[in-house]
Amino acid sequence: MRKFIINVNGNQYEVEVEEVTDLAPQSKVVEPKFQPKSVQPNSGPKAVAEKREVALEGVETIKAPMPGTILDINVKEGDMVKSGQVLFILEAMKMENEILAPRDGKVVSIGTTKNASVNTGDRLAIIE
Repeated sequence: MRKFIINVNGNQYEVEVEEVTDLAPQSKVVEPKFQPKSVQPNSGPKAVAEKREVALEGVETIKAPMPGTILDINVKEGDMVKSGQVLFILEAMKMENEILAPRDGKVVSIGTTKNASVNTGDRLAIIE
């Protein structure tokens, strides 16, 4: 939790802000169909933080390169994709940006929806 002082129309307000991660809107809960390379036992906050970044063998996460709005999703779960194929259209600063598949594979999970706002680093999809 972090505290900030914000000035609005000449009035000062003290606010507390808690950072929350991985809030990409999802239309449904998706259970991954892959096994992690290693699982860390729960032993305090450090283990919880490490568990979020478990390396997955043969799986690649496509993340939002910048904040913006998802205008279009060109794939669905289960689709086979080729390297360079357009997966998403992301509008940022009035420009449409194509989010491309980094490699050939199968779309295992889609972590966003059309018209959703995303931040830099938000998970858009997982390819295996």
